Amino acid sequence: QVQLVESGGGLVQAGGSLRLSCTASGRTFSDNVMGWFRQAPGKEREFVVSIVWNSGSTFYGDSVKGRFTISRDNAKNTMYLQMNSLKPEDTAVYYCVFRKTGTSWYGDTAYWGQGTQVTVSS
Repeated sequence: QVQLVESGGGLVQAGGSLRLSCTASGRTFSDNVMGWFRQAPGKEREFVVSIVWNSGSTFYGDSVKGRFTISRDNAKNTMYLQMNSLKPEDTAVYYCVFRKTGTSWYGDTAYWGQGTQVTVSS
């Protein structure tokens, strides 16, 4: 089992910034990918960004490119999401996800955090 603890959500005005954190513990392994998804009320869950733990390769969803930055601290097993130039449409519950490389975000070896609310006011 892998446990994920998220923090950093909150309320911010449009144009502002927030930083989310996600720390993994338990039976983690180095051959993994971590990422963030989000879900706004009445909408489907959306991929935001991911990072391959070993290589540091990153993949961004089109809606956040140029505004969000993902990073990691290997020693702390922690992933960060720096969100700048926030827009009201970024309002959602943000979920941290951990999975083994080469598997599905929704597979048996994927683990999801409890989610953290981000609200951007106009």
